[in-house]
Amino acid sequence: MGEIVLRRAFGDAGLGDVVEVDSAGTGGWHVGGPADPRTAAALRARGYDDAHVARQFAAEWFADKDLVLALDAGHVRALRALAPTPEAADTVRLLRSFDPAAGDDLDVADPYYGDDAGFELALDQVEAAVPGVVGAVRAELAARRNRAAG
Repeated sequence: MGEIVLRRAFGDAGLGDVVEVDSAGTGGWHVGGPADPRTAAALRARGYDDAHVARQFAAEWFADKDLVLALDAGHVRALRALAPTPEAADTVRLLRSFDPAAGDDLDVADPYYGDDAGFELALDQVEAAVPGVVGAVRAELAARRNRAAG
């Protein structure tokens, strides 16, 4: 869900050719499978595509990542434990930390054990965080350009 929403947002912001967006789980439960049908339905209802193949995050991927977004505190712990260096661990952030309205509740709701409304709520939370992610990445890219020019 996050990958699909972020990919579109970066494309809409003119950064689709500069920013790579992908996703992977912290476990291997669904590797190779498509998005959960309820996730796909929630995405399609809002005009997103639902193309997705599940993967499991691998420690060596940190070398190519400037920012690793996690959906909940458990994912943060798992990803930071997987990180090969303290610097790599520092790239892991909660997605909702980019949503100023999120307050102290920074976990994206886990919809998998409830009804379809849970998937709508999770998508609401993802969409609310996306402008902050795009803004932060845009600012980091500008800072890098300024350092390189300067």
